[in-house]
This record gives sequence, structure tokens and C-alpha cells, in this order.
Amino acid sequence: MKKFISLTIIMMLLMGILAACSSSKGTAGGRKEGNKDVDLRIWSFTDELKKPIKKFEEKNGVKVELTIVPIADYPTKLKPVLESGVGAPDVFTGEIAFLKQWIDAGYWENLSKKPYSVEKISDKYVPYVFDLGKDKEGNVRALSWQTTPGGIYYKRSIAKEVLGTDDPSKVGSMLSSMDNVFKVAEKMKEKGYRMFPDEGATRWFAQGTNPKPWVNKDNELKLTSERIKFMDYAKELRKNNYTALAPEWSPSWLEAMDKPIKVKENGKQVETEVFSYVLPTWGLHSVLKPNVKESSGDWAVTSGPSPYFWGGTWLGVYSKSENKELAYKFVKMMTQDDEFLTDWAKETGDVLSYLPVTNSIKDDFSDKFLGGQNNYEFFLKQSKKIESGIVTKYDQQIDTFYGNAIKDYVDGKKSKKVAIKEFYEKVQNAYPEIKVPLN
Repeated sequence: MKKFISLTIIMMLLMGILAACSSSKGTAGGRKEGNKDVDLRIWSFTDELKKPIKKFEEKNGVKVELTIVPIADYPTKLKPVLESGVGAPDVFTGEIAFLKQWIDAGYWENLSKKPYSVEKISDKYVPYVFDLGKDKEGNVRALSWQTTPGGIYYKRSIAKEVLGTDDPSKVGSMLSSMDNVFKVAEKMKEKGYRMFPDEGATRWFAQGTNPKPWVNKDNELKLTSERIKFMDYAKELRKNNYTALAPEWSPSWLEAMDKPIKVKENGKQVETEVFSYVLPTWGLHSVLKPNVKESSGDWAVTSGPSPYFWGGTWLGVYSKSENKELAYKFVKMMTQDDEFLTDWAKETGDVLSYLPVTNSIKDDFSDKFLGGQNNYEFFLKQSKKIESGIVTKYDQQIDTFYGNAIKDYVDGKKSKKVAIKEFYEKVQNAYPEIKVPLN
């Protein structure tokens, strides 16, 4: 899965979602690949389907046309096509940002009904991944071949120096709560290191161990005490100089992965190293490895205060396709084919959601970059702890609003009370149908 994005704390999920699966090479208007005489048409926001499509063509003796549309344009380009049916694809992918909206809109075929009957194999998938592909009535509309739980990647040499161990399980126990994270952060600071590159690194732990959706079944906005407390965590990270003030995806953020960087402290420039980065499965192959040279092999991954996932790609059959049999054949290869998925996992490092293959290969993984650690096994365990019910169709925009509120508070531009009040107002203006506690 190729993903590369631009994300800061003030755009917590909005751009984070762009990261979920994209380093597309398409043009603004989309790019088509293949012949005009095609048997199957596929649309996606990422070029990761190119190799699978080639294999599908060879295996089935067909021609497939792939249209790649950059993620920023993808929803607006695809939606009118799906609604009109003119020039629509037979198969298309969806990202977590708009997954729920598209599923409930009926753009994808109902895969719970015959001849697909995918409910019969529900126990073969990582639960949260399978459940996120269901519509409001519980029908499966989309499937995914991958699971994208996250962890905390850290430098082993620093862990040994400061914490006395680099063992992932022992380090993870030291990071089992936000209070513990701050204890470790203080130890890092005393030795001249920074715990994280920036305050946004911990946003994935904002909900604590009892996550709730932004909007509940009664259509009420719920700003939980855990989320409110996170505002203070972010403020404390900044106040105590526990971060390197390197915003996600900035040059300094990338540079700090492999070498010391200079930061301002008390009006002076000091040199420091960043201890850890909070990233999901794909962060290893698409973010850390491309930007690390000197410290390769000095890394490990462990759990944080709570499980989380970041990104993912789902795909399904267009509900109005005239070629559903062949379309589902491709979806089936991507999500249920033992031979294909085994090769795919070994080639890309994707942690699979299809358990028959995942369980058969998980014991054999070992990554030199992580000092020989079996990250595949680690992430599979994390994926089983994730709750699918916290995802709503409003998340992208609400997360952005809340990220703005947090930044204003951390930067000292607004008090917590004012920042929260304006957050409520923005949500109400954007979504009048949501019940917001404005008073």
C-alpha cells in the first residue's frame, strides 16, 4: 500500500485520511491505462492496484482499464459518475474518509446477497475491517485485503540508554497510559531527547481505552471527557518541551527520523533527537524506510496507551455494473485468494485482513529494519482490539474542526472554553442535523 500525505495537528483526519492509501501518480482529471476494448473498468485513488490488475488479466485472459484519480479529486470526480452511471467503473475503491457515506448511498453492490454471500466467510476477516464494509442495514458492500492498526515506532538505542531496555513488550508496558507516556517523555528530556516530533503524534490516543463515536445513534455530538483531556495533553507536550516542534510531513519531521535536528528552546537553538513516531502498519514501508539510512535496524514497534487504526482501502462492485460477475472475480482475488494474497503480503508488507492467509504466514515475518522484530504478528494482535463502531460519516470534518480548536489552545490563541465553544459552533453550522450542545 503506497501512502504519502501531508498532515498536521490542525488537520487531524482530513489530511490523515489522504495518507491512508495514496501516493497516486494520476493527473487531476484522472488517468486511464489499458485498451479501449476492455472487459473490466476499475477506478482508484492509488496506483497500488496496477500489479494485481496485471496478474488478473494474465490469469483470466481479459483486458482491464484502470483510471487513477488523485485522492483530493477522487470523491468529486467519482460521485457524479456513480450517480449517473455514465462512464462508471465496474469496480472502485473507497477510503475511510468517505467509506461510510458511499456504503450507505448504495453505490456498491450488496455482497451479502446471492451469488456472493460473503457473510458466510465473515469469520475469516479481521472483525473491524469486515464490519466497516457494512451499510446501516448490516449488508456488506465493500471488502478490504488489509488491516492498518498502528503502534509507536521507536529507536532501540535511545530506549536502551534511557529506559534500560529496547524490548518492545517492556517498552510498551512503559507506554500503557498517557500518564506513563509523560513519565517516559520526562526521562527522554533529561537525557536531551524529545519524545515525539510534535504534539499531533498522540492524537490517535485521544479517546483513551473507551472510544466513542463523534455522533451517537441519537444524532448527538459527543465531546467526551477523554477528548477534552487530550487538549491538556497536547498543551503539556508543548509546555514541557517534550516534542521537537516538527509538524507531521514537514522537512524537519522527516529529517528527525534519521538524525539530530535543531529546535528552539528558551530562545536558543539546541540539537536533539526524536525518540518515537506514532504510525500505522504502512508507516514502516512507506514513511520510515524511505527516509531512514543511518538508523536502519535500530528501530522497533510497540503498543501505545490504546489501540488505533489509520487508513485502509476498501473495494467493491458498482451496483449498476453490467459486468458484475467479472467485477466480483477481481474483488475476490484481492480479498480472498490464498496464492495472490500470500505473494502480495510478502512483496508489499501489507498486513492482511484475510485471516486464513494471515495466520499461515505471520510466524515467518522478520524485518531487519526493526532489528528482526516480527511486526506482522504484533499488528495482527493490535487489529483485533479495534472497535469499528466509532467510525461515522462525519469524522473527517469534525476531526478537522477539533484539530483547529486544539491548535488554537496549544498556541495560546484561545482559552480551552472558547476553543470548545467555537468547535461546537462550526460543527452546528456544517451539520444542522446534528444535535450540538451550544449552551
